[in-house]
Amino acid sequence: MPQRRTALARLTRWSLLALAAAAAPLAALAQASAWPSKPVTIVVPFPPGGGTDAFARPLFALMTKNLGRQFVIDNKGGAGGTLGAGIAAKAAPDGYTFFMGAVHHSIAPAMYPRLDYNLEADFVPVGLISSVPQVIVVNPQRVAAKTLPELLDTLRKNPGKLNYGSAGNGTSHHLAGELFKLQTKTFITHIPYRGAGPMLQDLIAGQVDMGFDGLGSSAAHIKAGRLRAIAVAANQPAPGFPEVPLAKNGGAPDYLVSTWYGLWAPKGTPKDVVDKMGAEMKKALESPELRATWTGLGTDTPNLYGEAFGAFVHNEIKRWAEVVKNSGAKLD
Repeated sequence: MPQRRTALARLTRWSLLALAAAAAPLAALAQASAWPSKPVTIVVPFPPGGGTDAFARPLFALMTKNLGRQFVIDNKGGAGGTLGAGIAAKAAPDGYTFFMGAVHHSIAPAMYPRLDYNLEADFVPVGLISSVPQVIVVNPQRVAAKTLPELLDTLRKNPGKLNYGSAGNGTSHHLAGELFKLQTKTFITHIPYRGAGPMLQDLIAGQVDMGFDGLGSSAAHIKAGRLRAIAVAANQPAPGFPEVPLAKNGGAPDYLVSTWYGLWAPKGTPKDVVDKMGAEMKKALESPELRATWTGLGTDTPNLYGEAFGAFVHNEIKRWAEVVKNSGAKLD
């Protein structure tokens, strides 16, 4: 009898394990299908008004409409975007907090001696949101140059007289400026801010002479005449801005820099939820509404999700480490 009871107990235990194994995919499916059942927080690690905001707000407004749940933008600016990244990395991996980072976060490992997060180890890649060329912009009241050759002439005749603002130390604005100086053999004083939004405010107000900005955040100001676009750092004209010359045709043949924005989830977020977020993001990005918006911000609609996006980020980390090394860029 004891042997029969032991065998029955083992059978019952294995049956329960089998049932649990069979139920796991169904539970995951139910979790993904129920997501989102409450508001979703999108941590944006810069103040309002910058490029990250310019792409985050229309995207998640449309996703709010599509899914019937609020996607809330939570701006956590500071330390070149690394403060917000650290906060997002420590968020509960329950599918209700995501992180919208940028090219800045692939630069940060080479610029900051210590970070309290690891972009590849502490996050799961969801997808690329946009990729826009950097644009050289000047305050038209402070800088008379209208073309890149004219700007280069001014810089070479007056080394150190002009300054440029960035979204912060270690951001793409900073590295784009340092790379430009290196390649054109010019000197421009760097003034770091706590995000592209505050930097643009001072640039438009005339507190800063020029900037190396992602076209997405400068687009509206260029169209309104508040900023003058000197050149884009791309191989071909930017969508929506065919009139802006290419830097490579104006005296900076090797100056090619882009700013991209992407979405991650904290490590441990259920895969089905991550996949559903990616699918819903793709649906929104491919809508006629956002395609038109993205063109107006100077970019095409990307198509890079999951592991492919992760591989892209990995290569960007390696690429920017070389740029930092070769340019000698340092934290100011």
